[in-house]
Amino acid sequence: MSNPDLYAKFLTCGKVCTDTRQITPGCMFFALRGEKFNGNTFAAEALAKGARYAVIDDAEFDVSGQTILVHDTLDALQQLARDHRRQLTIPVIGLTGSNGKTTSKELVREVLSRKYRTFATAGNLNNHIGVPLSVLAIDHGTEIAVIEMGANHVGEIALLSSIAQPTHGFITNIGKAHIGTFGGFENIIRGKSELYQFLREHGGTVFINSQNPILANMAKRFANPVLYPAAGDYYHAELVASDPWVQVKTETGEIVTTHLVGAYNFENIAAALCIGKYFGVPTREAQQAVADYRPSNMRSQVIEKGSNKIILDAYNANPSSMAAAIESFAAMRAPHKVLVLGDMFELEEEAAGEHRTMLELIRSRHFDAVYLCGSLFFGVRDAWPAGHYFSTREELLQALKDQPIRNATVLVKASRGMGLEHVVAALPEE
Repeated sequence: MSNPDLYAKFLTCGKVCTDTRQITPGCMFFALRGEKFNGNTFAAEALAKGARYAVIDDAEFDVSGQTILVHDTLDALQQLARDHRRQLTIPVIGLTGSNGKTTSKELVREVLSRKYRTFATAGNLNNHIGVPLSVLAIDHGTEIAVIEMGANHVGEIALLSSIAQPTHGFITNIGKAHIGTFGGFENIIRGKSELYQFLREHGGTVFINSQNPILANMAKRFANPVLYPAAGDYYHAELVASDPWVQVKTETGEIVTTHLVGAYNFENIAAALCIGKYFGVPTREAQQAVADYRPSNMRSQVIEKGSNKIILDAYNANPSSMAAAIESFAAMRAPHKVLVLGDMFELEEEAAGEHRTMLELIRSRHFDAVYLCGSLFFGVRDAWPAGHYFSTREELLQALKDQPIRNATVLVKASRGMGLEHVVAALPEE
């Protein structure tokens, strides 16, 4: 089927699904393939559950009048998103970065929503499937959109930019996320900067953190970059405190107290306020949006349980974000601080060295107790024998139940695959 015909059928559906567990009446189902599944085998089920059409790439699963045969369902999904994007005449803000993407996206959405009908990527639908799904979810009543883009290899941001076609964009920061799959730090820089390259080639607008040396260097590529947060920039803000809540002095001189912990969140807040100013959001409304925002989904989420205060930051981790979290936690004033860390993934041959580096950092700071979980930390325990090491999460959880932590501030951080959110349940109720 030609792209115009597919788009015409999409307009009669209005919604796209790729999971039969999320079928809504009248949707268009795309039978995507994965390493361990063939989505074509679910086409009939999707139709039975109420999908209007099922897009397939295997004629064996054809159902007359209800299936649409294409050469490749993923390519068709991505092209459909491009077709839809071309129908939209609104500003689209693309963002990527090694750390802070989702928090920044949420903050920008909250700020812009004070003036505009704003769409933003749901959850972390930021990959080669999630971005087209996000674009296809933008309706014609939307006034501005914020699209998060993630990557673990060179070329991925370029692909996602070709789908989302941002008119504006920013990079939160560039660190060591996915350094193994990228093949080195220089490739991470190259990969993340593909967003700025797209904007430069298409006359877009960039927002750049002037206090980040790598990003500031990229500003030289643009005639009129929108800079933040240093004095003299388009938007100026200062970090006042992060003990535990981040407090920011805005360009109006007001102090905004947020529900975010960790000094590293200052740059995310500054970006949101800068973008709000650029798009004409009233200053007080933008500042209130930042103050009202409460993180969730294990991203610097503060949980009070019994006598403990838990900073749950276990959604993801890489060497850059973990080091920033450790530094921020070390600077925090608290009578009894306990550090619970889990392995960082996707580091490949860098894994042992990066975990040793974390131990060296921990050793140079003061914490009342340190628990380290996972085979990677366990494998380099000789670098700092003073920690409590556990090769598995189950061993860690059992130790926490056997010797309960009380009256402490506890930071929990690890890569998502470690599942360290279970630490919260293992801490005492009283």
